[in-house]
Amino acid sequence: MKKAPSQPTPRRPGPALRFVAAALILRGGEVLIGQRRPDQAMALKWEFPGGKIEPGESPEQALIRELHEEIGIHAVVGALVTRIRHNYRHGGAVDLRFFTVHEFRGEIENHIYHELRWVKLQDLPAYNFVAADRELIRDLAEGKLPR
Repeated sequence: MKKAPSQPTPRRPGPALRFVAAALILRGGEVLIGQRRPDQAMALKWEFPGGKIEPGESPEQALIRELHEEIGIHAVVGALVTRIRHNYRHGGAVDLRFFTVHEFRGEIENHIYHELRWVKLQDLPAYNFVAADRELIRDLAEGKLPR
């Protein structure tokens, strides 16, 4: 009896991957953080301003657009600080690129957050951040990353 040709095992698709650019908006020894609204996913968790990179955008272009939409500033995007890929337990995944922002034009206005706050870098671990940011938070608080 002939054996049927083996079929490849179907692969389950991996988690949906979102590409995001985020800003470390620095002022002296402080950084600007935003708290997600109660009606959003990961409600009331803290994060760095930024958002999804749209098709055809560079991470820097996306960050300039997002910072204008979210907090009303025209940012000068600085150096890439780190890139993190994080898989959430619910199945989603995010590829985050964090850039410094030392300069911007305009006044910071809260367009989307529950709250915005300037926080000393060493105090960041006291805030309940989204899971993808936690390793970065530790490094910033310990002075391991450029300011």
